[in-house]
Amino acid sequence: MDSNILLDIATDDPIWSSWSAECTEHASLMVNPIIYAEASIGLSTIEALNAALPGSIYQRAAFPWEAGFLADKSFLAYRKRGGVRSTPLPEFYIGAHAAIEKLALLTRDAGRYQTYFPRVEIFSPPSNLSR
Repeated sequence: MDSNILLDIATDDPIWSSWSAECTEHASLMVNPIIYAEASIGLSTIEALNAALPGSIYQRAAFPWEAGFLADKSFLAYRKRGGVRSTPLPEFYIGAHAAIEKLALLTRDAGRYQTYFPRVEIFSPPSNLSR
């Protein structure tokens, strides 16, 4: 699951929160350290973060070593295609984790994942639900 889904729910986003919340009701939810870190934005303590991401709902998963390698190779492909970022974006780590462990990915930002991780099953909102 991409952190944008968690943030939609936590901030009660007027466009996305209903869609994101509904999706999380029908799937096993997993967060890795990258998603955990991104979800901490706006929270001042680790206790608040753990309360927002209770272990009873969100399974914690370690980041696989192999995913680190794939994230870098995908980032290099991004740079060769003209990408301007000088360090890998979190999406490269999240997508690589899903690819290595053959996990489906719940996100609102399907484009980058589909481009660099084409074998990952992506769940994203319908195109008629956008800003």
